[in-house]
Amino acid sequence: MSLVLVLTLAGQRVALRADEMESVVEIEAVAPVPGAAPHVAGLAALRSRVLTVIDARASLGLGPAEAVRDAVVAIVDGHPYALLVDAVEDVVEGGDVRPLAASAGPGWSRVARGCVEAEGDLMLLLDLPALVAGPQAEAA
Repeated sequence: MSLVLVLTLAGQRVALRADEMESVVEIEAVAPVPGAAPHVAGLAALRSRVLTVIDARASLGLGPAEAVRDAVVAIVDGHPYALLVDAVEDVVEGGDVRPLAASAGPGWSRVARGCVEAEGDLMLLLDLPALVAGPQAEAA
């Protein structure tokens, strides 16, 4: 493994592959999109482009985030997304990806690539496209 972005999501320290991230930003305003999936918080403008804002907590099936504005910006399938998270910690060296030894729970299991050791902790390595797709992708 290489670098991972350590963040807090729903009170858990988790990781995303750093090479999938474009930037870390603070989202100021989100415009709701009528009829959008529940995990789509809306749209936001950033540096003259429009981002689809994904509520990572809602994507996990944990309900909407409350006043979270830290976001990770990434391109998934050619489209820019901002993923709302509780907090972004740091980019650190991560170990090899290990398979999950047990179920991580319904929402978490859907988005977990495995586990990775970083900063002396074993944490879930999340699948960014699965978070963006949301819970309805599994049902489809």
